[in-house]
Amino acid sequence: MRLPEPELTLIQLSDTHLCAEGELVHGVVDTAATLGTAIGTLRASRSRVHGLLLTGDLANEGKPEAYRRLAAAVVPAAAELGAQVVYAMGNHDERAAFRRELLDSPGDAPVDDVHWIAGVRIVVLDSSTPGRPDGRLEPAQLEWLREELATPAARGTLLVVHHPPLPSPVPSAHLLRLHNADELATVLTGTDVRLIITGHAHFTGCGSLAGIPVWIGPALAYRSDPLPPAGRMRGRAGAGISRIDLVDGQFVATAVDLGDAPPVYDEDKEERVRYAFEKFFRNG
Repeated sequence: MRLPEPELTLIQLSDTHLCAEGELVHGVVDTAATLGTAIGTLRASRSRVHGLLLTGDLANEGKPEAYRRLAAAVVPAAAELGAQVVYAMGNHDERAAFRRELLDSPGDAPVDDVHWIAGVRIVVLDSSTPGRPDGRLEPAQLEWLREELATPAARGTLLVVHHPPLPSPVPSAHLLRLHNADELATVLTGTDVRLIITGHAHFTGCGSLAGIPVWIGPALAYRSDPLPPAGRMRGRAGAGISRIDLVDGQFVATAVDLGDAPPVYDEDKEERVRYAFEKFFRNG
């Protein structure tokens, strides 16, 4: 049985929260080690990866050294995979250091950009506001987006923005969401945007805006518990990445847990597919 191969595979690495050497997030999490685990997982998969999407909060405190550590890990891995790197700003990032260390670009203007990967347009919007943890897009950014989307892309557009443009039952995620999502929805209506890719919340989720799916990718730093005990809010150890594939003309987002959970099965791929086909479909 021949299964379809992805036409395009993008890997989302969100909320890496890299620190300077020797620093831990919340005094507990070695985020550089977690990033190394993610990159090791990609290498072990031997998957064809076309792009790495780093969707904000890349440095925990916006320190230049943290961005240098990030680039030292990501850039060689991307070259090995043959993948293009796309960086997006988050509220923990600092624009001047972000631009200087990752983009080799001066200044502290919002980091809005367009990238093209295999005919797919990836539009990055900077939803951060210096000194604030919540998200907002300025009128000039929305007008720039409107003009960019006026011309459709050959294989559609993906929009990357750090803050989810969604309400949330998690109090912190709701308070710190993208607050003018209605204005973004007006711009997106009727365009070729096929998926909105976000991070920020530290849990995996989904929703929609203007009829467009919104994906909230898991964080690399730690997980925010979306269903804690009554009266509590807590973060828990754990990390994940996302793979976003174009398969049979559709974009599909899939969360990938990282860690050492014991396997339930670990079998040859072709044999497992053959087993499933014969068990469930051969006599169907």
